[in-house]
Amino acid sequence: METTSPKKSKLTLYIIIALVVGIGLGFVLNKSYVADENTKLEAFEQRLQQTQQDISKTTDSLAVVSLEQQKKSIIKERGAVISARDKKVEPFSILADIFLRLIKMIVAPLVFTTLVVGVAKLGDINSVGRIGGKTLLWFVGASLTSLLLGMILVNIFKPGIAMHLPVPDAGTDIGLAHNSLSLKDFLYHVFPASVIDAMAKNEILQIVVFSLFFGVATAAIGEQGKIVIKAMDAIAHVILKVTGYVMNFAPVAVFGAMTAIIAKQGLGILKTYSIFITEFYSGLLILWIVLALAGSLIIGKRVIALLRKVKEPILLAFSTSSSEAAFPKTMELLQKFGCKDKIVSFVLPLGYSFNLDGSMMYMTFASLFIAQSYGIELSMATQMSMLLVLMLTSKGIAGVPRASLVVIAGTLATFNIPEAGLALLLGIDPLLDMGRSATNVVGNSIATAVVSKWEGELVEEESSSK
Repeated sequence: METTSPKKSKLTLYIIIALVVGIGLGFVLNKSYVADENTKLEAFEQRLQQTQQDISKTTDSLAVVSLEQQKKSIIKERGAVISARDKKVEPFSILADIFLRLIKMIVAPLVFTTLVVGVAKLGDINSVGRIGGKTLLWFVGASLTSLLLGMILVNIFKPGIAMHLPVPDAGTDIGLAHNSLSLKDFLYHVFPASVIDAMAKNEILQIVVFSLFFGVATAAIGEQGKIVIKAMDAIAHVILKVTGYVMNFAPVAVFGAMTAIIAKQGLGILKTYSIFITEFYSGLLILWIVLALAGSLIIGKRVIALLRKVKEPILLAFSTSSSEAAFPKTMELLQKFGCKDKIVSFVLPLGYSFNLDGSMMYMTFASLFIAQSYGIELSMATQMSMLLVLMLTSKGIAGVPRASLVVIAGTLATFNIPEAGLALLLGIDPLLDMGRSATNVVGNSIATAVVSKWEGELVEEESSSK
């Protein structure tokens, strides 16, 4: 009996319908409901650009002071209009926010219970080390490939030179905190002081560290550990059931997210940034092909079936701009694809900290785009240094919106590139985040299947009659 298949296909269909309807309604609202705010914001942008040009041309110090004050006044007025516009579309963005909160409610306990069970089933620390080594080997390879591809494509396309965008003043505050590059802060981010605090903040990497210790210790105590494993396994199944309930709200969340994004950004921004958006999404497509080809070397033609299997979480991540939103469903579908639960529960949570391929490619693409926009020539050696810095500083970033911007801001400062250049991308970041979030799901799904195959734990796809 294939009882679950129609339901799955219906949910995917509903998400697609919600996506289309959300775009349509967002376009209508952009042209009517928030048209005044959008018109004012365009005027503010033109005034800011003109003021900035006047500042750069003026040599009179008193005139510069006056223009700087005028600039601050314009920025303040613009902020008030943005707040008013956000307030108008808030009912739609709330729909997506509530769904994401429900997903975040699930993620921490799901990662903890499934990873403890997975590690405990592996049996000993040697098995954990072996699988962990294979997993990190793939992650490092995929991350370097993503960063290199972004670097190569931005050097070929040169969007920063081709677009001729007026660049913001180097001292402009973009409102993003710097990502610390110190080893101390990185290690503090990895190892939790409190697992309760880590779960409260959804710090996936810290939860993974605690779960590894807990799982190994559970396996080590023998018979008593089996009681814990059985309890954790039962809790994990309950949480997956809760996931099923929450997923029923996915189309509503997608509708709200798309309506809010298009109402605020409009489709006009696609014209202004068409070169960058087209080239970046072309890069993501190439990355998908590269990852699929690399995966096919290990799992063969089943890589196509895998991508079909996880189309729903890919679509969900794309629509909500959050790969975290797709985590529970991805875990469930990978097990149904034939990956053993102990491998899925080990590899996938690690992937959400160490293998965000779409975000990785964006980091080199965006960083070098900003350098090009300011006319800053970077040697190949400097670009490779930037790539390695991004490789290290990006580990552990959450699969949530705008996290990669914080890492980029810190990296730009390290290489004396004006971080104010990120303002060039803030307007289209929600549209770019959709593509890189979907790519993160693709990368982690392929990684899980590959490690499963390496371990001899990839079986034929489960029957849908369950």
